[in-house]
Amino acid sequence: MMSRFRFDMLVILLVVFVCIQHSRSDLIISKLDRRIDLTSQFVRLTSSFKVDNTGPDPVSEVYFTFPEHQANNLALLVAVSTEGRGKQRVSATNLPVEVKQPNGSPPSLIWYAASLPKELGKGESLNVDAFAVFTHSLRPFPEQITQAEQQLFVYQDSAHFTSPYNVKVQSLTVQLPSENVESYTKLEKTKFSGSEIKYGPYENVPALSHSPVIIHFPSNKQFAIAKELVKEIEVSHWGNVQVTEHYNIIHGGAQSVGEFSRLDFQARPNVRGASAFRNLVALLPPKAHSIYYRDAIGNISTSNIHGDSVKTLFEIEPRYPMFGGWKTSFTIGYSLPLQDYLFQSEGARFLNITLGSLLYDVLVENLTLKVVLPEGSRDISASVPFPVKQSQETKFSHLDIAGRPTVVIEKINVVPEHNQYIQVYYKFNSISLLTEPLMLIFGFFTLFVACIIYMHADLTISKSSVSYLAKLQWDEVQGTIQQIQDIINQCLQIHDKLEASLRELSRTGNVQACKAVRKSADGLLKDLSKDLKPLLALLQSSPQAAHILHKVEDLVAKERDLQEKIMLKHTTVVDCYEKKSMGRDAENRVASIQQKISALKQEVDDLLEFVDDI
Repeated sequence: MMSRFRFDMLVILLVVFVCIQHSRSDLIISKLDRRIDLTSQFVRLTSSFKVDNTGPDPVSEVYFTFPEHQANNLALLVAVSTEGRGKQRVSATNLPVEVKQPNGSPPSLIWYAASLPKELGKGESLNVDAFAVFTHSLRPFPEQITQAEQQLFVYQDSAHFTSPYNVKVQSLTVQLPSENVESYTKLEKTKFSGSEIKYGPYENVPALSHSPVIIHFPSNKQFAIAKELVKEIEVSHWGNVQVTEHYNIIHGGAQSVGEFSRLDFQARPNVRGASAFRNLVALLPPKAHSIYYRDAIGNISTSNIHGDSVKTLFEIEPRYPMFGGWKTSFTIGYSLPLQDYLFQSEGARFLNITLGSLLYDVLVENLTLKVVLPEGSRDISASVPFPVKQSQETKFSHLDIAGRPTVVIEKINVVPEHNQYIQVYYKFNSISLLTEPLMLIFGFFTLFVACIIYMHADLTISKSSVSYLAKLQWDEVQGTIQQIQDIINQCLQIHDKLEASLRELSRTGNVQACKAVRKSADGLLKDLSKDLKPLLALLQSSPQAAHILHKVEDLVAKERDLQEKIMLKHTTVVDCYEKKSMGRDAENRVASIQQKISALKQEVDDLLEFVDDI
């Protein structure tokens, strides 16, 4: 860590001459006060200084410089020129700031130029207040902790501001989260009081002077980082603005290692879970309503709402406490009254909304804001007070024809200070509001007309058409097949009665009763055979039955074979009983016939099942 500071210092010293020459060494800072706030996961730097022009030429720009490792984490830089002294200072003008790297300057030092509202002439002075927010500048050390340990962070900076100008008097104050500190760099004129470390004042500091300091301190503040936030704002001119926010949250502090004990956490959360956070607080607009909170599983009931005329506090609690490295995803939704956010100006409408996250003290690494405007909106533009990536797309919803134009705004490293109002301008013809109601009216009217036509129209197929005649023929074939199936089933029932008479004969020995059953069966089977002939003839004459005819004929033939075998068995058994010759030879004959009967029964059943599926 120290070696990195030494390397930066050497590089800066090597280019001091070039940088000072470029930055106009005739400017000096007579007094510089810096204050660094380390009470959250963001590093907030506030600088107040007075610039004097001691040279002969007027100056139109004032430069700021940051080492590359700091500039890479710079999320916001704002400069304001002020007038007056001490508590009488009043803000005058915001100064546009842009990166302006001098020729020959190494990449280890990043230059920012603030354009002055008017040139600073010889002998004139200007008060400037600068505010910067850095992300990912606090490094957990150690990087891994257990459930019972607290988080420790390391912050590195310089007691001397790396200004491109000579500084007569400067001081630095570092605000810590608490009075506890593990260690800090002690330099000349260093004072630690309460929760503040003060360095300086230092006098006559050369340009680009560098005096590294390292502070190691505990902090159990909320280190919630939204890896991705997709915020969709849907505007309806029927009086509502629907806001939906999709979060992917991670605890960005020291990584949690070891087993997690829910029992220890519940018993002593301030000791056995000091590094975790259990809830997040969203500061919603005062008139927010229809608020919901859900994740991939469903609605989450562990949330509370506290509202008044100024704000609505929405406290949400994930399904589990968030330790270092743990992740969660959820969605927040709410509605707002349209009249509080949509206004008209010079023939156009504009939506006045906030850009960033409404969750307190959350860093958003990747923000995507989608403003869905009503269908028919045109001449769309967006006004954002800081650089963003803008594009447009189309979203389709209920009853849309051409789709709803959507303004897409993307930004990385979004901090709470970015949660400012932006304006989305567009033009909209109020007549377009009638599009969806007219579509509904026309749709219902069309439905009613279709119902009336259906009820009064004759949709039957003409009796002379080929398809109608083919349908009649097929219906006739199906009816004939059904009748044949019924006859076959009746024959099978008669077979069962014959089999039953043989069983009764073996039990009682009443031959006459068995012959009576046989005589009755013969008469019924002959009648059924007569009924079957015209039905087969009808199928044979119908072209519609060509594909099924052979199966039906096979079924009739198999049933006749079965009938013959059953009659043979019946005759054999009765004769044996009359002659009283039921020996082994007779039993073998009956068994052979029975085997053929069983096989034929199975074939008949299979054919019946096949024909029934036609």
